[in-house]
This record gives sequence, structure tokens and C-alpha cells, in this order.
Amino acid sequence: MNALMAKGLLFAAILIGATIYVVNSMHIDLSDPINLITMIGAIAIAVLTVGVSIKYINQMKTDSASGELAEENWDGIGEYKNELPSGWAFSFLGTMIWAMWYWTMGYPVNAFSQIGQYNEEVKAYNAKFEATNKNADAATLQQMGESIFLVQCAPCHGTTGDGLSGKAHDFVDGRISKKQVLAVIKNGSNQLGYQMGAMPPMMAQGKDAEDIATYVAGGMKGKQPATFAACASCHGADGKGMNGMAANIADYDENLITHVVKHGKKGAIGTMPAFHDRMTPIQIKALATYIKSLRGE
Repeated sequence: MNALMAKGLLFAAILIGATIYVVNSMHIDLSDPINLITMIGAIAIAVLTVGVSIKYINQMKTDSASGELAEENWDGIGEYKNELPSGWAFSFLGTMIWAMWYWTMGYPVNAFSQIGQYNEEVKAYNAKFEATNKNADAATLQQMGESIFLVQCAPCHGTTGDGLSGKAHDFVDGRISKKQVLAVIKNGSNQLGYQMGAMPPMMAQGKDAEDIATYVAGGMKGKQPATFAACASCHGADGKGMNGMAANIADYDENLITHVVKHGKKGAIGTMPAFHDRMTPIQIKALATYIKSLRGE
């Protein structure tokens, strides 16, 4: 055994020892097949790296270039017509075979996975949470809704729900702004998933649109403009959405909040993403209860 091989084996031993030390210090469970395969792979990489390095370093000391040169060259540098080294060819073939095996059979699609376990645990917890809070009183819902609001809604709507000076909807005022109403009239709406379906754009224009927007933004008080009839056909004469068939444009109620949370909302002041996979029905109800409390209700 020459000095180079001895040094290589020592280096490999150090790498393997360091790997084992790190695994033990992190308390990694090697009974998990994924962790075990990773550990074996790390040791194999250390051994192969050192072995291949020793082999080719020794080979460079003794071998000399030989064979037939190809006709092509660049700046006087030619290339021999030697065959591809068998080790490279077999390594490439082995990698392809392993990749196909892992893709079709090796990856634990139908076996245990941490993501699957996490999803099952979340599903079970949400079911328990819903059962526990099924009959929660208003005070409990408001407290729960405040926690949800501060985490999920406050970054855009502000900790007090004032909309950060027009950057998002103002829940304290509670009314839809004239700018928002005009944007919906101009662009239509097909995002909240109501039974009435899509609202087509440009159902009113010019002064008619201005009159409707002023009336809705003003809390639907005073004389109703005749052109509001186009809105009343879906939203109702009182603007309350005909028992959930369409959006309530008179009041930011629980039904409207539920649809916005589940489907997101794009309007004149920006786009709000859907949060349907982040909240349970009870949490949405709690959020609606808290938002209504911001208006002093």
C-alpha cells in the first residue's frame, strides 16, 4: 500500500466518521428507509470519491497519451479517437436505470410520507377543532377572529382594519368605496362564486355609473337612482344579495366575507388571494364576527 492510498483511506474514514457523528448528534431515525438510504448514499459517495481519486491520480503518474488523433483540432490541440472509458459508460447507464426505477417504483408514492402524515394530522385536528367550537358563543368567535385577522389579514388591511389609507378595504368604515363600485361596473365580476354567476362589465356608463356608485358607496341611503334597477335584478332592491344568491353590496356580511376568503378578490385597490385552504368554516365565521365588531356592531 503506497502513501497516497493510505492517505485516501484515512480521508475516507474521516468523512464517514464525520457523517456518522452528525447523524447521531441530530438524532436522525435510521429506521426510516429514506433516512437510511440517504446515510448509505453519503458513505458510498465518500468511498467512491476517494477510490476514484486514488485510481486516476496513480494512473496519471504512469500512463501516457497514445492512440490515433482525430483530424479536427483547435489551436493545435487535438483529440484522440479512444473509446469512452467503460467506467464512465457503466456509471451513466447505471444512473439512468436507477432514475427509471426511482421514478416508477422507488419513490414512496403509495407508502409513508411526512407530507402525507402532516396533511392527515391537519385534517384530523381541523375536524376536532370544528366539533369543539361548533356552538361557540359570540365572544369566543370574536376573540378567535381577532387572532386570525392579525395573522392573515392585518398585513394588508392594517392591525385596526382601516385598510392602511386606501391600500386595502377599510373594515372600520365598512362601506364599499365609490372607486371600488366603479371598477366593478366597468370590469364586471366573476370571481366570488355566487349562484347568480358572472356580472357582465359596462352594465352602466357615464353619469349612470356615477349615480349608482355614489348611491352604493353612500350606504344606499337617500333616493335610489332609476339606473339601480340593473343592479337590483341580481342584488335585490335592498342590495343585500337576495339571500346569498349574489354579493351583498349593502353590508359586508358573513356571506360576503366567506365568498371573498374562499375565492379571493380582484378590484380597484389590488388583488387578494384565496384563503380557502387556510381556514375552516368556523374560523371564517369567527373572522366575520370580528370584522363586524370593527364597525361597532
